[in-house]
Parts: sequence; C-alpha cells; structure tokens
Amino acid sequence: MTVARHERLRRGGVTALEICVVAGLYYGSAELGLFQQLVRGQVTPLWPPTGVALAGLLLRGPRIWPGIALGAFLVNISLGPSIPAVLAIVAGNTLAPVGSYMLLRRTGFRIEMDRLRDALALIFLGAFTGMLISATTGSGTLFLTGVLSADEFWPTWSVWWTGDAMGVLVVAPVLLVLRSAHWPKNVRPSRWAEGLLLVAAAACVGFLEINSTPLLFLGFPLLIWAAFRFQLAGAAPCALAVSTFAIIAAARGSGPFADHDLLTNMITLQAFNGSASLTALLLGAAVSERNQAHKEIERACAQLADLVAEIAAGRRRPTLPDGEGEKEKKGGRTPRPA
Repeated sequence: MTVARHERLRRGGVTALEICVVAGLYYGSAELGLFQQLVRGQVTPLWPPTGVALAGLLLRGPRIWPGIALGAFLVNISLGPSIPAVLAIVAGNTLAPVGSYMLLRRTGFRIEMDRLRDALALIFLGAFTGMLISATTGSGTLFLTGVLSADEFWPTWSVWWTGDAMGVLVVAPVLLVLRSAHWPKNVRPSRWAEGLLLVAAAACVGFLEINSTPLLFLGFPLLIWAAFRFQLAGAAPCALAVSTFAIIAAARGSGPFADHDLLTNMITLQAFNGSASLTALLLGAAVSERNQAHKEIERACAQLADLVAEIAAGRRRPTLPDGEGEKEKKGGRTPRPA
C-alpha cells in the first residue's frame, strides 16, 4: 500500500509539474504573440499558444488541459471586458486545442509526421477545423458584450481564426520536431555546411521580407530546399522564420503591405503564411514518406539477395507451400486438371 501510494503521489506531482510548465509556456508565447496584435489589442495574425497547447496535448496527453485553461486565463484576465467574458474566451481557447487533439487521435495521427496523411490531418483537422471553436467563441463573446459592432464581427472572427490556425500550422510542428531532436552523429562536413548555408539564406530572406521591396515569394524556394534536404526538421523551423518575418513586415506596413488597409493586409499576410505552412508541411511529409519507402525497399532487396545467396550456396533449400510438401512426402504429384 505504501509503495502504491508513493507511486500515485509521484504521478500526481509529475502531472502538476507538466500542467504548470504548459501554463507558463502558454502565457509566455501569448505575450510574444501580442506584440503584433491587430484588433483591439487582443487578436493577432499568429497566435503561438494554440500550437503550444496542441503540441502539449499530443506529447503529454489530455491530462495537461488545466495548464491550457490556466495559461489562457492569465493572458485574458487583463484583456477581457469582464470576468464572465474572460471565462467564456478561456473556455473557447481550451476547447479548441482539445477538440483538435481528439480529431487527430481519431485519425491515427503520428507525432513524427512522417506520412502525408499526418500533415493533411494537422492542416485540415487540427488547424482549420479545431480552431473554429476558439474563433467563434471569442468573437461571439466580444460581440455579445458590446465590444464589437456587427460590422466588426466577421473581420475579427477571420483574424482570430487564421491567427489560431497559423499557430497550429507554424508552431506545433516545430515543437513536435524538437521532441525528437538530437545531436547528429557521423555527419559529413558538407552536410553541416549545407545546414549553415540554409540558416544564412533564411536570415537573408527575412531581411528582404521586412525591407521595402515586395519579395515575399523568395521564401518558397527556401522552404522547398529545406523540405527536400532536411524533411520536417528543416522545413518546420524555416516556415516559422518566414512567417515571423512576414508578420513583422505587415506590422510595419512595408513591402507588399504598404499603403493598404487592414483587411487587405490581413488577406495578403494570411494567404502567404498559409501557403508557406502548407508547402513546408506537405513537402516535408511527402519526402519523409518517400525516404521511408525507399529504405523499406532496400531492406527487402537485401533480404532477398541474402536468401538467393544461401540457396545458391546450398545452405538452404527453397520451401514449398504446406500442401505441396505433404504431397511430395507421399511420393505422388497432384494430377493436373484436363
């Protein structure tokens, strides 16, 4: 009984620690996201806490949902118009990643994201579908409390939904990649040089994105390069960097975001961020799936070659199906039908 009690206390302590860590990460990432708020000082084009929340659920399980609720409450308590409104927004911010987690689990989602179906599930179920809950709950709460007018509802809803969805598409894959990150061994110097060159190219592209010249499209060759050469481990961080630089450019009103109203800039920004995330996730997953299939084919060919070599050397006789073997033992052959 004492051992069982100590085990329960240990598990409870670990769960409490995980909840506190998730709450802290949620709050910290929310403060970073609020640097680029566009609507009412509260709604941003990229909301990192949704990616943090969904990644936490996928990695540690549904038991950490109180950490999401606690982090959302700490963030919104100073932003919401009233306590009931804050609680409603917190409920939406908690239910959205939980709903996305349940949808992904029902489809057999794998956190390695080495299959094309995993990337598609994260995009259409985890991001686009699950984040409808938080956007609708949050915008509806602000409208019902009189903070938003009828004309402001749909623009706010669109920014809220796309911001939450971008958090899932951009932040969650990076956190899932970090889970299995390790120091590579036996890597050729040319591979290290290519990785450093990719980082330098990402910095240069970011500088061009926030410059006055509209060169956002330069991010796509970078994403394709990262996906083909480094799979999701390279594509996910590059997508995060490219999207972050684009958001900074939109906030400054530079490049393609100059001399346009908020709605036009939001459409341009979210179209770019969505395209960049889709390119990185789909290409990274497709290349990983192709490489995995190639390894399986090589393994099967090696096994077949070993089998042929053993048969040729006389160390192994080819085996017949059970029925044929029994007939040979009886000394007869099966007559062929006429």
